[in-house]
Amino acid sequence: MNKKTAFSLLGGIIISAAALYLSFRNIPFADLFTYLALIDYGWVLLSGVLTLPCFVLRAFRWRIILENKKKFGFWQVFHPLMIGFMLNSILPGRIGEAARPYILSRKEGFPFTTGLATIAIERLMDMGFLILLSAAVLSTLNIAPDYTIAFGDYQLSPENLSSIGKGLLRLCVIVMGGILLILIPMTRALIQRLILFSPEIIPFAPKAFKRHLKEKFMQTLVNIIDLFAAGFSLLKNPGKIFQCAILTLLIWAGTALTYYIMAKGCPGVEISYFQSVALMVIICLFIALPSAPGYWGLWEAGGVFGLSLFGIPTETAAGYTLVNHFIQLLPVIVIGIISAMITGVGIFQVAQLHPENKKDSIEKDPL
Repeated sequence: MNKKTAFSLLGGIIISAAALYLSFRNIPFADLFTYLALIDYGWVLLSGVLTLPCFVLRAFRWRIILENKKKFGFWQVFHPLMIGFMLNSILPGRIGEAARPYILSRKEGFPFTTGLATIAIERLMDMGFLILLSAAVLSTLNIAPDYTIAFGDYQLSPENLSSIGKGLLRLCVIVMGGILLILIPMTRALIQRLILFSPEIIPFAPKAFKRHLKEKFMQTLVNIIDLFAAGFSLLKNPGKIFQCAILTLLIWAGTALTYYIMAKGCPGVEISYFQSVALMVIICLFIALPSAPGYWGLWEAGGVFGLSLFGIPTETAAGYTLVNHFIQLLPVIVIGIISAMITGVGIFQVAQLHPENKKDSIEKDPL
C-alpha cells in the first residue's frame, strides 16, 4: 500500500469513525441487539436478492455506452462491473472505478482511457439523476414547520431542507451547463486555452514554478476535459441516451425498492416507497464524503438521520440501517469474488491501481 492510498484509507476511517460515533453515541446497545433479534430475516434475504437486478441493469447500461466503440456480450461487461463494485466495497479510494476499464483493457484489448471515459459517463448520469431526485425529495418532505432534528452540532429543519433542495437543483443546472460547454468544440478549446494560460497570471511567481504548474496540473486538467468530451461523444445516438436514462431511472427505483422491502421485515420501520426513496437519497448524500471501504459509518449516519425524519426511534433506525447496509454489500462482494474467479482476474493485482497510475494512463493512452 503506497502513501497516498494509506492516507486515503486513514482519512476515510477517521470520518467513518466520527460518523459512527454520532450515529450510535446515544443508542443503548442492549436494546439494539434485542431489536436485531426481532427482525424477520426472510424479508432481509429478499431485499438482498433484489439488489442483483439493479446490477444487471447497470451492466446493460454500461454495454450500451461501450458499444459505439466495440460490441460486448453481457458477461464480458457484467464480470468487470461486479469486480469493480466489489473492490469499492473492500478497498479505499474507490479503486473499483479504475479496475473496470483496466480489466476490459487486459481481457478484451479495449483502450483503458476510453473505458475510463465510459465510467465518467455513468457517474455523471447517476449524479445528475440523484441531484434532481435530491432536490425533489428534500423540497417535498412533509415535516411539521416547527420540527427540528439535532445531529451532532447541526440542526435540521424544514426551512434548511428546502434550501438544500433548491441549492442542489441550481448545482444540477450548473453541472449540465458545464457539460454542454465541454461538448461544444469551440467552447471546449477556449476553456482549455484559459486553463493552460492561467499560471501566467499568478503575480510574482517564478517562471519555473509557472511551467511546472502548467505541465503537471493544468495539462492533466486539459486531458481530463478531453476525456469527458470523448466519453460523451460515445453516445451520439439520441435513442441510446434515452435508453441509458431509462435504465438509470430503473436502477435507482429498484434500489429504493430494496430499502422498502427491507423495512417490511423490521418492526417499527413503517415507511412508504416515497420515504424509502428519500432515505436512499439521504444515505447517498452522506456516503459521497470520503469514508472507510464499504462506506461504514457514513451509511449508518445517513440511515439514522434519514429515518429520524419519519419519527423512527434511534435504536430502531440503527438496527434497520446496519442490517440494510450489510445486505446491500454482501451480494456485491460475493458475486464480485465469483466474477474474479471466473475471469481469472487477480484481485491483488488490480488493487495495485493507484491515482498516479490512472494519471499515467490518461497521458499515455490518448483517445
